Amino acid sequence: MIYITENKKFNESGRDMKAILFDLDGTLLDTSKGVIESAVLTAKKLGYEELPYSTMMTFIGPPIQDSFKKHYHSNDETAQKAANIFRNYYLEYATTNANVYPGVHELMKELNRRKVKIAVATYKREDIALKILKNFKLDVYCDVIHGADNFNKLTKTDIINICINEIDIDRKEVALVGDTEHDAVGALKAGISFIGVTYGLGFKSDNDILNFPNIGIVNNIKDILNII
Repeated sequence: MIYITENKKFNESGRDMKAILFDLDGTLLDTSKGVIESAVLTAKKLGYEELPYSTMMTFIGPPIQDSFKKHYHSNDETAQKAANIFRNYYLEYATTNANVYPGVHELMKELNRRKVKIAVATYKREDIALKILKNFKLDVYCDVIHGADNFNKLTKTDIINICINEIDIDRKEVALVGDTEHDAVGALKAGISFIGVTYGLGFKSDNDILNFPNIGIVNNIKDILNII
C-alpha cells in the first residue's frame, strides 16, 4: 500500500524527481546479521557484556560511536576505539553477511532507464559502503556513493549535501529514501523531500514516518516508482 502525504513544503506533487538518494542499512540491504555480529565481537573485546538482541538491533543505522556511548556509556576515546574495532572486523569479515531487499535491483534498473540519478548516502564508513555495494552489484547503478568518515565528523545532512553537490540537481527535484529518523531529519535539514520505508530496520509503522515531513510512505521498495 502507498500513502502520499500532503507535504507541499518541498514539492507540491511529490513527483518528477530527477535524483533519488538511498540510505543503505534497512533501505537497500538488510545488514542486521553482519552489524550485530561485529558489534557483539567489539563489545567482547572491550570487556563489555552482550546486550539483548533487541538492543543490539538499535546499533544498526546510527554512528557506531554513538551506540557505544548510549548503551555502554563509553567516553569519546573508548567509543572511537570501539568504532575502529567494529569497522575493521566488519570490513574484513561481515560485509557479505547481508541480504538485498526484494525489488532493489529492479528498481535501480528502472531508475537508470528513466535517467534518474542515483546516489547512496549512508552513515556507514565510505570504504565499507563501497565494498558492500560492490559485493551485491549495486554500485553499477549508482552515480554517487558517499558515507561517513572514520571519526564521525560528518552528519547525515553533510553526507546528503556532498551527494547533492556532486549530482548537481535542483534540491526540489531530489528525494531521500530511508528507514530511520536520522534519514528523515537529514533530508529535512538538507532541504530535500523524504520517502519513508516500513520494510527496513528502523520505522515500524506509517505513524512513525508521519512524525516527519514526507512525500510518501512505502512498504515495498518497488512502490517508490509510483511516488517519484
